[in-house]
Amino acid sequence: MLNALRMLGEDLREKARVFYQNDTPRAVAKVLATEGTLSMVLYRLMQGAHESRLGALEMIFNRMNSVLTGCIIGRGAEFGPGFVIIHAASVIINGKVRGGSKILVHQEVTIGDNDRGESGTLGSNISIGAGAKIIGPVHIGDGARIGANAVVVHDVDPDTTVVGVPARPVRRRNGAPRPLRNAS
Repeated sequence: MLNALRMLGEDLREKARVFYQNDTPRAVAKVLATEGTLSMVLYRLMQGAHESRLGALEMIFNRMNSVLTGCIIGRGAEFGPGFVIIHAASVIINGKVRGGSKILVHQEVTIGDNDRGESGTLGSNISIGAGAKIIGPVHIGDGARIGANAVVVHDVDPDTTVVGVPARPVRRRNGAPRPLRNAS
């Protein structure tokens, strides 16, 4: 449980950095009142209960997240420190998803499995725009940006921005345009 609480502390500091460009105690206190934070807290409590083998408590925190915030994060989903939910409304994350640190999630994001039950993995320092969908066993590279309403069904290279349906790369982090490639 202590590990989950340490990660929650980093989640709150990261959200303060995103919202207020600093992680002072005052900024972190302000973040506690922002939308999406309750969902982050309940997710980390669920994760801590899982690590402590407290299955009933894990299920309670999972259900509370769904009922109170409209956010469904499957039991077993793992994210490193700095996991930030901007708006919890209609966020759905499969329990098989694995993610690194500093992952920023906007509202109505789905990170799900395909028809064979395979889910994706996310690197670190990733931003997922409102309404984006990441479906199946795709890998999202470190530093990637997923545009609003993009539907990702193929791997995303590190430091790459993808947009569209299906999502296609449009820009590398260093600013160089990426040629659109055939997603077949």
